[in-house]
Amino acid sequence: MVGGSIAALTAAQSLRAEGFDGQVTVLSDEAHRPYSRVPLSKGILAGREPVESALLPEPGDDIEFRTGARATRLDPRARVVTLADDTQVPYQGLVVATGARARRLDGGSDLVVRTLDDARVVASRLATARSAIVLGGGFLGMEIATTCRALGLEVTVVDLAPPLLRLLGPWLSDLAVAAARDHGIGVRVAPDGVTLLDEYTVRCGESVLEADVIVCAVGDVPNTSWLEGSGLPLAADGGLVADERCLVAPDIAAAGDVVSRHGRRTPHWTNAVEQGRAAAAALLHGEAARPYCPDPYFWTEQSGLDLKISGELPLTGAPEVLAGSVDDRSALLRWTHDDGTATAVAVNHRLPIVKLKRLGAGPPVATPSGA
Repeated sequence: MVGGSIAALTAAQSLRAEGFDGQVTVLSDEAHRPYSRVPLSKGILAGREPVESALLPEPGDDIEFRTGARATRLDPRARVVTLADDTQVPYQGLVVATGARARRLDGGSDLVVRTLDDARVVASRLATARSAIVLGGGFLGMEIATTCRALGLEVTVVDLAPPLLRLLGPWLSDLAVAAARDHGIGVRVAPDGVTLLDEYTVRCGESVLEADVIVCAVGDVPNTSWLEGSGLPLAADGGLVADERCLVAPDIAAAGDVVSRHGRRTPHWTNAVEQGRAAAAALLHGEAARPYCPDPYFWTEQSGLDLKISGELPLTGAPEVLAGSVDDRSALLRWTHDDGTATAVAVNHRLPIVKLKRLGAGPPVATPSGA
């Protein structure tokens, strides 16, 4: 496994669960053992939770986990991964799970929240700050803004075009942005572009904004540069192209944020876990493995909203209200799409995830081979 993410760890553990008794090695370029990214923009960033709380359980003794092992080259013909120190690691089967890195403005050294070390650095800056600007109004940007506001900072979110949280669709985006404004988070649209002038100043069109801390959350870039020259297929979005079983080649599979399927990357925790399982099965069973079935389940916590979503995004039009009240911002909602599928959304509404999935996309069901 190349990559130290939840996708790589899941793939390694899945190989053992399926009875593979050969050598299993995970190569991670980070200094930490595997951890969850979920709390990075929340409790860890706020300083409420120790860094150790994000760490996942240690891999078993039957899995070799190497930290500080950055892959720089892949030779599929020789079946060898070369590391930054020129060490060559041979393999019989390979899972590429190198994830993605934070996209930066103009190649700058702006603050980001992508890794555990990133979150620790930003948290230390927020501890003495009075104001913050968050560049990017997606899930991560709005979660960071929420944390900054909870710390008592004056916060402004800057995005290039409305609506913020555009992945949600206009109706749900409007609900979330209204909640952000109610929490005292400022929103600024900069259609003429954003330029980071220095660590305290950003230009938005003709205006210049200043803050004690500026955090960049403008998306991510798949980590595939180490695959240049390998001959493996890369998509227009930079992701590694995988088939319906998460296979890239007969002895190479891929999982997590690095994967592009049908011209689209889906960098979410649920996909990383499910693709890790599928990648392990594909290496062991090849074409006999069941196809990977996406589980479009997402969640985010921001500005007093706990949003749990099951189904495809973005959403068009107004939803059917199944329970609760939109005015109270506590409701169970459903959108029915033209193809007959549905997306269910729980807004501050307690409902078991299994039931939410039944109302929305439904639990993933694999398509039998040959169907």
